[in-house]
Amino acid sequence: MSTLPPAHGPWWRTLTREHWFVFSIASLAWLFDCMDQQFFNLARDAAMEQLLGDKAKARIYAPYTTSVFLLGWAAGGLFFGSLGDRFGRARILTLSVLIYSVCTGLSALSTGFVDFCVYRFLTGLGVGGVFGLAVALVADTVPDRARAPALGLLQSLSSIGNISAGLIGMAIGLLAARELLPAGLKSWQMMFIVGAAPAFLCVFILGRLKEPQRWVDAKAAGAKTGVKFGSYSTLLTHPRWRRHAWLGLLLCSAGIIGLWGIGNFHPTIVRSIVEEHLASKNLSPDALNSEKAYWSSMALLLQNVGAFFGMTAMARVAQVKGRKFAFALALFLSFASTVLVFSSLRSFSQIFWMIPLMGFGQLGVFAVYAIYLPELFPTSLRSTGTSFCYNFGRVAAATAPFTIGQITRSLGGNLEGFRTAGLGVSLVLLLGILVLPLLPETKDKPLPEE
Repeated sequence: MSTLPPAHGPWWRTLTREHWFVFSIASLAWLFDCMDQQFFNLARDAAMEQLLGDKAKARIYAPYTTSVFLLGWAAGGLFFGSLGDRFGRARILTLSVLIYSVCTGLSALSTGFVDFCVYRFLTGLGVGGVFGLAVALVADTVPDRARAPALGLLQSLSSIGNISAGLIGMAIGLLAARELLPAGLKSWQMMFIVGAAPAFLCVFILGRLKEPQRWVDAKAAGAKTGVKFGSYSTLLTHPRWRRHAWLGLLLCSAGIIGLWGIGNFHPTIVRSIVEEHLASKNLSPDALNSEKAYWSSMALLLQNVGAFFGMTAMARVAQVKGRKFAFALALFLSFASTVLVFSSLRSFSQIFWMIPLMGFGQLGVFAVYAIYLPELFPTSLRSTGTSFCYNFGRVAAATAPFTIGQITRSLGGNLEGFRTAGLGVSLVLLLGILVLPLLPETKDKPLPEE
């Protein structure tokens, strides 16, 4: 049967049942991955407050747990991305999902700062492998005409995982406020337990995935010609792929630092605003923590409603106007929305419109990453190169929480110092725009090969 897409009609009509199966499972793997990431963002502050027993100390150490998570993410992305090119995208994707689901559940068993960080690092290993493997799997499977919209949709659907985390977090917060959680569990522990379940079940479906025919054929041809699959030596020494790798890394680092180094700390601001809003109600410490968990989850929900529309819009811009134009617009919107929230979010009512705007701006750029990165590398290096660009930048992102923490302490260690630190670090988003003229435009071009 011919795999050539029709010349006219919507892109999704070019997909066969097998294409849809691969797309659906890859999207679910990434969706649950993102849900687990957001459970961590919601649970981090409360977990540190309980495990360290000191709110001020928790505010200092919580960013370090994010750094540990990001370092694991970077290591996992580099390792599993290379394995995906060598041994198959579907096979290694299954392993990655298994690791992050199990270790997410283990995070609920933490008894102190050190073992919490160990579980977060191990979770990061699995989380880091998923994006590069999932987008390479879809890029190598669907027809060329469907590739960009399918990858944009895959990334947009990840916001459903984030929204699910927000809704589940709100439900857990309500149950905790009414002391209805089982076995005396705290809300942060329950989030990790719930987060592990769907991802673990996804592993059994992933086992049915077949490797893309494009990868199977390229692997067979490479065995005859001596092409090395998943080779960082090739990636970083070949003139063309080396250029794409390092410039792509700089481009990704801007958005990743913007989100993980700054944007995903918005629960700190939200929790402070909620605490001030509820001060007159004289709530007990446990009741107040439950309320803060509920409203932090609500803010996450609002952020990702905005994110869905932002990623959908930026994916469409990338398809119509080109990848580089979409990147420039998305990075500028990310910067502007971050400045708005960190400088102006002061009252309870502002949460309901500022946080969605930040989600639209900060996460829109990630849809363009999903479309663009696999278009920069050949089949033998597609998940390796994509993972290198998307994940290695998290090493830089891992330093941002430390940087924000140091600046915050130098400015008094209070929330206003935290806001100022976030605003300063947000300038990195504009640096990504400077890289764009040095990268190729890949709109309407086939995937590159050796």
